[in-house]
Amino acid sequence: ETPRNLDDICAIFEDKRGWYDAATKSEQHWGTPKHVQMSIIRQESSFKNNARSPQTKLLGFIPWKRQSNAYGYAQALDKTWLRYKNATGRQYADRDDFNDAIDFVGWYTNLSNSSVGISKWDPYNQYLAYHEGQAG
Repeated sequence: ETPRNLDDICAIFEDKRGWYDAATKSEQHWGTPKHVQMSIIRQESSFKNNARSPQTKLLGFIPWKRQSNAYGYAQALDKTWLRYKNATGRQYADRDDFNDAIDFVGWYTNLSNSSVGISKWDPYNQYLAYHEGQAG
């Protein structure tokens, strides 16, 4: 269930205590602050576990293919999710599981820090690297 107040991280964590624990665990493991990770998930999926990119329309009205294969809380692409699973050994991680999704965001922001030098405390540039790719 999507949190009621999407713009108040304290209310979200009060409502979803397990999410606070997962965010804390990811922060401790990857070093990216909870608020940075949560802001990325907020922007990507509005905390919807089964979020997908919009469908294109065939002939302007028939639902057709999706714009991308992004899925889940973190809107992770198939290829990037597979990289994450291989790099972390978390073969059973699911994009629609909040614990896995926030760990993915921590992993990705850590990668952006180590490969491109973006501070883990810089939500703006972390999000740009997240959304556009680290080389983008």
